[in-house]
Amino acid sequence: MVTMNLPNKLTILRIALTVVFMFFLFSNGVVCKILALIVFMIAALTDFLDGYIAKKYSLITDFGKFMDPIADKVLILAAFLSFVEMRLVPAWMVIIIIFREFIVTGVRFMALRKNKVIAATLAGKHKTVSQIFVIFLILIFIILREIGHSLEFWTPGSEYYFEMTIFIAMFITVVLTLISGASFFIRNKKIIYEAKNR
Repeated sequence: MVTMNLPNKLTILRIALTVVFMFFLFSNGVVCKILALIVFMIAALTDFLDGYIAKKYSLITDFGKFMDPIADKVLILAAFLSFVEMRLVPAWMVIIIIFREFIVTGVRFMALRKNKVIAATLAGKHKTVSQIFVIFLILIFIILREIGHSLEFWTPGSEYYFEMTIFIAMFITVVLTLISGASFFIRNKKIIYEAKNR
């Protein structure tokens, strides 16, 4: 039976906030974009809080260890796919991120079938932080562009520098994503080997 303590509730809340975030992101007007940023920040904050509370008050559960990284993926992939739809980030970068996440999730399911729960690693957490930072940066860009067009101070030069900044930040994030993926597979190669040879 799943123990729905506070950390686990925060994890579920993060998934629910993803829907709210996307609603505001694709709504018209700068106010909606600002609300999207606020909702994303709250959702990202729950990622810190659920782990902090679980460790401080010894509320760590198998459900939390399994669902915490899943909730992260739902929030982050929803944001990146939205940015591809809005033509703000290259699709190939997001494809690499999605590919890594799907493979890692598959390994987690294989481990779960063996009654083993793979918790998030430090490298995985660093990867998540870098992705959250890039999403935050892109949301700021969206808000500034909306305001800039309204007040007529946004120039092609502004667009170029923001696009370059986003590209560089995304490239760094992709590299960290690949590094964390490699670290994950090395740490869990025994589970992968056993599943392959069943």
